[in-house]
Amino acid sequence: MGRRGQSITLSISDSDKAQLEQIAAEQGMLWGDRPNISRLVEAIARRELLIGRNNDWSNDRILALHQAMRSLTDTGQIDQAQIIDNLLLDRSELTLPLRNEIETLLATPTVPWRAEIDQYIRRQEPFQLTYRDATDRPWTFTIRYARITLREKRQYLECWCEETDGNQDLPELQHNWNLRLDRISDAAITSVRGQWHPMLDEIEVELHLLKGLAFAYEAKTEDIINNWLADRNPPIRRVVRKISNTFWFFREGLRYAEDCVIVTPESVRERFKQKVRSLYEHYEL
Repeated sequence: MGRRGQSITLSISDSDKAQLEQIAAEQGMLWGDRPNISRLVEAIARRELLIGRNNDWSNDRILALHQAMRSLTDTGQIDQAQIIDNLLLDRSELTLPLRNEIETLLATPTVPWRAEIDQYIRRQEPFQLTYRDATDRPWTFTIRYARITLREKRQYLECWCEETDGNQDLPELQHNWNLRLDRISDAAITSVRGQWHPMLDEIEVELHLLKGLAFAYEAKTEDIINNWLADRNPPIRRVVRKISNTFWFFREGLRYAEDCVIVTPESVRERFKQKVRSLYEHYEL
């Protein structure tokens, strides 16, 4: 009577064995109710399961999927964005910052009012948002443009509102607000009449990048001009960019302040100079 099959011995760690059992379970390869590694190996040998590398995606492909995920998130298509999130998390070539960003997004629960906001954004319909902030102060905004953005691992509702009271930004940008989603414990949302605003208010700023930053700089989607100034030694890179909020613009600029000079407009340049003076005074004191 012949043997029904040949046995093999696998020398693997307990963690690798657990991973193989998980794959077998995911593929429905069981012995009773337990994962069956032998069936998994057999399926691979018969090419019922194809083996592919998990580290051969190009940076361009990962960047394109990342941008698609952000676009879907911004337009409120959370379910579709999470499909891409999970697809990217399965890749071994993902950078640690990008992996942390995606894991943070997936860990952020979607509350009922968030889903309602997403619907208004998707339909491009104005709405009114009333909520209490972290200090229990009541706020009401009439929102005519909004998008969800991720900044420093937190999600924000960036919006154009009719109300400007309390906004400390430049006069040209005081219709723009940034509301941190995790600080909105509850919100009352109602529809309002009127037109959807096409975008946030923006102003153009010109930057001169010096030394190593000039060569290391990677162009951003909001850049209008990105070129080298002629006859400058050492070389200087000129960047003209649209911004909608000076707070976040300065947060980025302070990281490179030694090699980044704000040239225009004067209002932005002067406000940044005030921050530098305050920093100097702190250290002098």
